Amino acid sequence: IKSIEIQALWKGGRHIKWDLQPDVNILSGINGVGKSTIINHSARILDMIDKGEIPAGVTPNGVNITLYPEDSTYVKFDIIRSFDRPLLSSDALGKLDRSLLTELDCQLFNLQRRYLDYQVNIGNRIIQALQSGSVGAAAEAQKLSEQKQKFQDIVDNLFAETGKKLIRTENEIRFSQMGEVVHPTQLSSGEKQILCILLTVLVEDMQPYVLLMDEPEVSLHVDWQERLIEIILELNPNVQLILTTHSPAVIMKGWMHNVTNVEDIVIS
Repeated sequence: IKSIEIQALWKGGRHIKWDLQPDVNILSGINGVGKSTIINHSARILDMIDKGEIPAGVTPNGVNITLYPEDSTYVKFDIIRSFDRPLLSSDALGKLDRSLLTELDCQLFNLQRRYLDYQVNIGNRIIQALQSGSVGAAAEAQKLSEQKQKFQDIVDNLFAETGKKLIRTENEIRFSQMGEVVHPTQLSSGEKQILCILLTVLVEDMQPYVLLMDEPEVSLHVDWQERLIEIILELNPNVQLILTTHSPAVIMKGWMHNVTNVEDIVIS
């Protein structure tokens, strides 16, 4: 995404234009200034473009997303919201596993499916590489498995203090802790949150895409906040991050120049 422009979003006709960097974009500002609104409106328009409901370049409800290259017709994106609210809809609960009690549980449930698809795709590519008979076939197959292993190592490192380790012999996400099996729904809110973020990044399989995150640091330990951007880019250096935050820890490791204050992008 090259820029986001939202017109007449607030009383008095104020509107914003946010020119984005290709890697990391961090939006800051006081509560109520419109950070989450900007993220949510952007995600809604991206979804409409991808579904073909509107062509790229059209500005419904005063929202304009400029893509790069300019002749792009869609953009791959994911959005992660941070609040682990309980599920209240009986319809939603009826369609899903009864153990899914919160929004993060549902996100993890859906990500498990995407994780399985990701592993099948990687496995097929590894088989194709090995069957090619080329001189570098073994090295290519090893390289294809590196990101999954990197994901597993990162998660084990983050969860080390509580003694949780990913069970690497299983296709779905499960943890071992003191001889017991721990399912994702049994994790703390912070653990679910970081796992959602890292799984979302991993299953995009190193492809260029946009990740929108609204206050991703909520529930995260301060050490995890400091490492958040670093480990996302480690899993996929081709992602464009667009996020809001209140936490100084998120930008401590060299990301201060990527911060934009909402007041600085108000143009009228």
